[in-house]
Order: sequence, then C-alpha cells, then structure tokens
Amino acid sequence: MKISVPLKNGLLADEYGKYAPASAMLADHPIKSFPILISDAPVGTKAFAIVFVDFDSTPVCGFTWIHWLATNIPANMTELPADASRQLADQFVQGRNSNAGRLVNGDPQIINGYVGPQPPDKTHDYTLIVYALDTMLPLENGYWLNDFRRAAHGHVLDRAKIDLPSRA
Repeated sequence: MKISVPLKNGLLADEYGKYAPASAMLADHPIKSFPILISDAPVGTKAFAIVFVDFDSTPVCGFTWIHWLATNIPANMTELPADASRQLADQFVQGRNSNAGRLVNGDPQIINGYVGPQPPDKTHDYTLIVYALDTMLPLENGYWLNDFRRAAHGHVLDRAKIDLPSRA
C-alpha cells in the first residue's frame, strides 16, 4: 500500500498548519485537513484508518501529540480531499486529538477530528500512518487512540507511513 500527500518545497502546505488563513482556523487552531491519496490497498480492504501524530512534540510538551484520528473510511474512498475532516465528517468516524486531554482543556469544537501542526520551536516531522483494515471497527466519534489500537488488533491488512514536515 502507498500513500501520498502533496508538499510545497518539501513541507506540508501552510494552509494545513499554523500559517493557515483565518478561514481555516478555529480557536487559533488550524482545522483544514490535507489531501491524502491511497493506492495499492490489499485485496480484502473494507476500510482505512488514519493516525496523524507529532513525535517531535515530546521534548516540547512531554508526549506525542495526536493531530488526527479517523477510521471506517470506506475502502473506495482512496482520495481524501482537502478538508475531508470537516466536509466529509458524516462519511467516517473520527477520534479525539490531543486537545481533548485533561491537561489541555481543549475547545469542544476542536477536540475531535483534524487539528493541524503548530510546531513552536522548529520544523517538526509529523507522522501519517494509514491502515488498511479487513472490517469496519466498532468505534464511534470521540474514540481515543488506545480504543483504535485495541479494536484494530487482528484487522490490519497493511499500513503505510510517511513523515510530513511542517515549519515553525
């Protein structure tokens, strides 16, 4: 399986991160998700799942920051357009990002779905993992990453991973 995301000058486009225009921000957080192209999914794929995290956040905040969780993306949806997190929210299930944690006191409008990169100190490499699943998972909007890991156990046919740099 392969995944691709368009980059500009080797970086995630500004419209999906901290330099997004006001129309793509909510409570000072970028909320317009980037497009994803999925190809060569294995036979038997029933759904895709997305995990988008920032491992480079650990020295800054003490943990890996979760930016986007999505699952039960239909197998025929191999081209997720920009802003799919908001525009297509009724077509798949989305989990909580790190704004939902007790330590953050996140705005209820931004704790589920995509919230874009905002690296405070330097360019960070954000890791996108797309999973091909052999079933739809029994998860509902607002699930946590650990819920996904448990539900997906034994159902992952393949996964693809890329790092997407975003500038500070």
